[in-house]
Amino acid sequence: MKKLLVFCLIVLVAATGVYAAGKAYPKRDITNVVVWSAGGGTDVCNRIISAEMAKILKVNINVVNKTGGVGGSVGMAYAFSQPADGYTLCGLSESCVTAGVQGGWDQRMDVWDFFIVGGSPDLISVTPDTPYKTLKDLIEAAKKAPGSIKAGASASGSIHHLNLLALEKGSGAKFNYIPYPGSAPAQNAAMTGEVSMVVTSLAEQQQLIRGGKLRPLAMLIPNAFDVADVGKIPSAFPDYPGLKQYLPISQAIGFGVPAKTPKDVKAVLEDAFKKAMASDAMKKWGKENYYLLSGKTGAEAKKEFNQLESLFGWTLWDLKAAKVDPATLKIPKPAK
Repeated sequence: MKKLLVFCLIVLVAATGVYAAGKAYPKRDITNVVVWSAGGGTDVCNRIISAEMAKILKVNINVVNKTGGVGGSVGMAYAFSQPADGYTLCGLSESCVTAGVQGGWDQRMDVWDFFIVGGSPDLISVTPDTPYKTLKDLIEAAKKAPGSIKAGASASGSIHHLNLLALEKGSGAKFNYIPYPGSAPAQNAAMTGEVSMVVTSLAEQQQLIRGGKLRPLAMLIPNAFDVADVGKIPSAFPDYPGLKQYLPISQAIGFGVPAKTPKDVKAVLEDAFKKAMASDAMKKWGKENYYLLSGKTGAEAKKEFNQLESLFGWTLWDLKAAKVDPATLKIPKPAK
């Protein structure tokens, strides 16, 4: 009997040891350093995914904002300077890939491993009193008088500007691009008639569309999109198949950890991330806010950010809007 008791105790201790080893991370709260300001898309995405992951990991994930620099460089540099132990995440977006060519970050983005929540797709909308009822109306008018139609989007090299360039290349139209410091002023310009059309995300435009302040013409993704109280917004692809060569260019919002983070720690984070992405709360949030949820991790997520870094970096360089030659950072040119 004693031998049996001793044996059971040994098995129990061994099992407890294995369990403890498996639960070594996380043992304390985690900090998610978001590189953009509170209330923005990156901040909101990170707050909701962090809240869902915290339930699974059984620790708090405290979201803080550390803004400044270019392309989120201040927040990225801070997060990257912390121990690569999984206790500091970096909340970032596709716009961070421009930090290097803008002189705020001296490394490739591949020093991170990414966890992509998703993003809201871009669309083309016009001022309601314009004569353009469909995308075809707009494109054909632009072809007849190249450069005559003013198009608003955020700054040169932004995702919205790149989507406008892709629209031009894929359709053969030429617009008069007017850059604005952000999506909100670009949309305001469209509402007041300062520009005739605007390219921003559906999440940003949804309330304006519902209120009749903007007229949506087409989504810059392969599929149509249903919007509550508005109906189905068609895709631009059926009328202009050439867009497939250049689009879609999608937002990639989520968080990263240094690539040198231990594999077992990243495995725990990935498991919690996948479970959180599959939760009803995330699905409901994505649907209500018009986000296309991704869930990419590992090599798949890194490939997406590498492509974005290549596209954004070289576009900025070609537009003479970059301070650093992408070639010096060994950023490959985008595939043609």
